Amino acid sequence: MKIITTIAEMQQQMLRLKSDGRTIGYVPTMGYLHEGHMSLMKKARPENDILVLSIFVNPLQFGPNEDLDAYPRDFERDHQVAEAEGVDIIFYPSAEEMYPSKASISISVVERTDVLCGKSRPGHFDGVGTVLMKLFNIVLPTRAYFGLKDAQQVAVVDGLIKDFNFPIELVPVDTVREEDGLAKSSRNVYLSEEERKQAPELNKSLQIAREAIESGERNPGQLIRLMAEHINDHTTGAVDYIEIYSYPDLKELETIKGKIIIALAVKFSKARLIDNIILEAE
Repeated sequence: MKIITTIAEMQQQMLRLKSDGRTIGYVPTMGYLHEGHMSLMKKARPENDILVLSIFVNPLQFGPNEDLDAYPRDFERDHQVAEAEGVDIIFYPSAEEMYPSKASISISVVERTDVLCGKSRPGHFDGVGTVLMKLFNIVLPTRAYFGLKDAQQVAVVDGLIKDFNFPIELVPVDTVREEDGLAKSSRNVYLSEEERKQAPELNKSLQIAREAIESGERNPGQLIRLMAEHINDHTTGAVDYIEIYSYPDLKELETIKGKIIIALAVKFSKARLIDNIILEAE
């Protein structure tokens, strides 16, 4: 496995591989790898000749109340995880390498950002869009892999690839779950013992909405009420949001139809958990 820290060397390496006809699978991360990242690498490894992982804590996507310096970092462990998952190249640039000077052009993501978690993180997806524009042009991937746990990010990346005509196949990867259905997250460790017992009810509320749709319910408001009642009755968490939109456009729906996302965020005492399902309604 090779570790590359400069843009020039990375682009040179990728151009050489592409000219040899090799397919490149790409998993962009901010490091501190967990099982969600591993699922992306496991999906990408057999589908591509070369597997590239980038590790870069992107300062542009941190808001004024979010501590960039406190973001966890452990490159030695990440290196071991990547090697075990069959990664060929780690792209590990510094902030100075990625942003050597003030940019003369900025990326503004104008759609798919003012709902779900994007509402409370203004400017976050501008930072995501900017770094991905750079990374896609550096790595030149055939396929890029993103986890559906952050389905809003996947929707934004879908728009970025289509709007700027990147010759990249976006591969969304299903959320990794515990045996009891709870979406795996580094935040789960902050749940108390009792909250951990309650947390699987979030996924159960999503399944209740799915079953209601399968039984013919087409009123988004009614589905949201069913989910809120279940969460309030079975957990001590406070519902931050329960929202239903078309997917990946993330537009409001008067009636349930086509491809949709049902998403939620619930605040427990020391952890805010998110989850979602994406389904096709006939």
